Amino acid sequence: MSRSAHPAGPRHGDVLPEGHYTAPPADLNALDPKVWSRTAARDAAGVLTIGGVPVTELAAEFGTPAYLLDEADFRARARAWREAFGTAADVYYAGKAFLSKAVVRWLHEEGLNLDVCSAGELAVALAGGMPPERLALHGNNKSAEELEQAVKAGVGHIVLDSFQEIERLAAAARAQGVRQPVLIRITVGVEAHTHEFIATAHEDQKFGLSLAGGAAAEAVRRVLAEESLELRGLHSHIGSQIFDTAGFEVAARRVVGLLAEVRDEHGVQLPEIDLGGGLGIAYTSEDDPREPAEIAAALTEIVRRECAAAGLAVPRLSVEPGRAIAGPTTCTLYRVGTVKPLAGLRSYVSVDGGMSDNIRTALYDAEYSVALASRTSTAEPVLVRVVGKHCESGDIVVKDAFLPADLAPGDLIAVPATGAYCRSMASNYNHALRPPVLAVADGSARVIVRRETEEDLLRLDIG
Repeated sequence: MSRSAHPAGPRHGDVLPEGHYTAPPADLNALDPKVWSRTAARDAAGVLTIGGVPVTELAAEFGTPAYLLDEADFRARARAWREAFGTAADVYYAGKAFLSKAVVRWLHEEGLNLDVCSAGELAVALAGGMPPERLALHGNNKSAEELEQAVKAGVGHIVLDSFQEIERLAAAARAQGVRQPVLIRITVGVEAHTHEFIATAHEDQKFGLSLAGGAAAEAVRRVLAEESLELRGLHSHIGSQIFDTAGFEVAARRVVGLLAEVRDEHGVQLPEIDLGGGLGIAYTSEDDPREPAEIAAALTEIVRRECAAAGLAVPRLSVEPGRAIAGPTTCTLYRVGTVKPLAGLRSYVSVDGGMSDNIRTALYDAEYSVALASRTSTAEPVLVRVVGKHCESGDIVVKDAFLPADLAPGDLIAVPATGAYCRSMASNYNHALRPPVLAVADGSARVIVRRETEEDLLRLDIG
């Protein structure tokens, strides 16, 4: 069979097509500020430091693998989003990116709201001290129990995703004698330029109620008919890891169009719209994310212009950055176990973690950067694939990158931009122990999520 007829042949994972990877960087020891957190630097000995702490010290005290979260960077990014949108909009941090009680406290202190999408995330949000009125609950299949918990807690907004959910929530609110504020999530038919699995506004997917098919308009009718529900507005989310606002412009136009239809049919002008999140970050030097102030100006102008055209007052805008706040703040620290050169191809660098602490490469074909962290090197660059220790050929952390030719077992390497979805999606595959999350700031580190132990695994295995 020809290569063109079957490109995924027996060696498709081994042979790199022309142009698959970029040339090595001019300086393997440099830390691109687009990719690394704001306090990442090298000390006089060439060791990577985060928050002023050498990673060699962190590895010695806490072990590897470990997620190193730059607290000052997290707070600064949260603050930048809050300041960019000002008081006329609400910024909800998307908790699915990474959530812990410490993060909830930081968000509260920096003036952000928080969206959650499960009873577990809701429990962490409340335990971390977030006022319930500053919470929003998402999800395409929220159970009756989750809805009851949210209503009882006093969650500020619940985002409705189906006709069945309208009935469930109305019953829960009625039983508790409250009028629950809600948004309706609509599918606006925008094809975001991102991976298929993280594009969420095209018609053929599980989220939302179709605008084109009339389900969204029918959902508005049903919610307005429920005395125990208060319809506050409409919600749209077009996907993740998006680098421009063109898709948001189309989405906003269609959301505002439905606002106008609601006004014309029901005599009601809904006061809020939520355009979701999904703005991208730099995983490699090739990525070019936009700054919060630029995004805020663009989205605010889009909504203003569309409302003016429809003859509507401008509603209160909400956005939901998650990855854009958490992603760049964290790097994952690994220790090299083996280095296996394959002549004419690349070297395989095996580390003490893998797909159990970062599934995104296997799941989304995600790209990452990597750097030698325990020292600098003047050795020539070699093409490497950083892989984990799991029993899967797809157990890849970094598909293609360059590291020094003298990389050896025992060296520490670090993968930046792992703050979003890596710990959240971590698993116990092969009964691996999920790594700790260390908050590093001002020359010290503390554990905010501890490393799992074998006792943790056995505690759940009742035999």
